[in-house]
Amino acid sequence: MPAPQDSNFAPDTPLAARIFPSPNFGARQGALKPSILLLHYTGMPSAEAAIHWLAAPVSSVSSHYVVGEDGTVTQMVPEARRAWHAGVSHWRGSADINSCSVGIEIHNPGHELGYPDFPGAQMAAVEALCLDIVRRNAIAPHMVLAHSDVAPRRKIDPGEKFDWARLAGAGVGLWVAPAPISGGQVLERGSRGSAVMRLQQNLCAYGYGIGLTGEYCEDTELVVAAFQRHFRPALVDGRADRSTVETLEALLAALPAT
Repeated sequence: MPAPQDSNFAPDTPLAARIFPSPNFGARQGALKPSILLLHYTGMPSAEAAIHWLAAPVSSVSSHYVVGEDGTVTQMVPEARRAWHAGVSHWRGSADINSCSVGIEIHNPGHELGYPDFPGAQMAAVEALCLDIVRRNAIAPHMVLAHSDVAPRRKIDPGEKFDWARLAGAGVGLWVAPAPISGGQVLERGSRGSAVMRLQQNLCAYGYGIGLTGEYCEDTELVVAAFQRHFRPALVDGRADRSTVETLEALLAALPAT
């Protein structure tokens, strides 16, 4: 099998400690440039296992970067290329997230293998790498996303333990302090009406792919859980309590004017 065109390439960032090329990439469709930074966890027992899987032609998956538990950054696909990390996904009207994103796989075994905390050295490396990427590509804070944000029906990574507040404090991503969890109205499976429609409209306005039905169905529950996992991680249950609704409203208010 011939080597892919970019089997040897210069790293896009001095933060990459090594290059481990993946053949699983293509051209960004429509000459798109990265406007999204998408964060994942590997969901595998080790970073090396994940890297070798992402480099295996049979896997048909890849990522631009992998960050190990010790903070080692490995680049696998040039940022100019379309890595295959997002899968079936949607954000702000786009269904080809791979063509408009840079993907980072952060090693963590994931929920099925115990879901440990992200170590400090790893978070420091992720913070530095993300800051470098968003600066070079002029990626807006509200376009720094979780895999679960763009694929809430399939994915839950990097999960509720990931420290989005830390990244935002360093200038990466949009974050507001989550509203306190308290009583009040709760929208949940089976709810319907104007309050549900307003919730769906607000989720859509932020960027989530969700139908505007006015009915709190399973799909709405999954999207709400994805929102909570990123922006209100203290309680991820897919039910839109006052804290969830107010946190979403605060995020919308923090979006840049268009």
